[in-house]
Amino acid sequence: MKVEEIRKMSDEELSSELASLKEELFKLRFQHATNQLDNPAQIAQVKRDIARVMTIQREKQLAANK
Repeated sequence: MKVEEIRKMSDEELSSELASLKEELFKLRFQHATNQLDNPAQIAQVKRDIARVMTIQREKQLAANK
């Protein structure tokens, strides 16, 4: 997911995207624990996407407070 795409999202879209990414991370971790995950790098990618979404959310919060 690109940062430009994330920045265009509304606050509600960011919250729903964050929830879906966290759910995906949970599923990937479960698959990894049961040795069903083909590409373990997916976990790191999803974690980075979560961090991106959370960072953009925080930037928007700080911009709204100014």
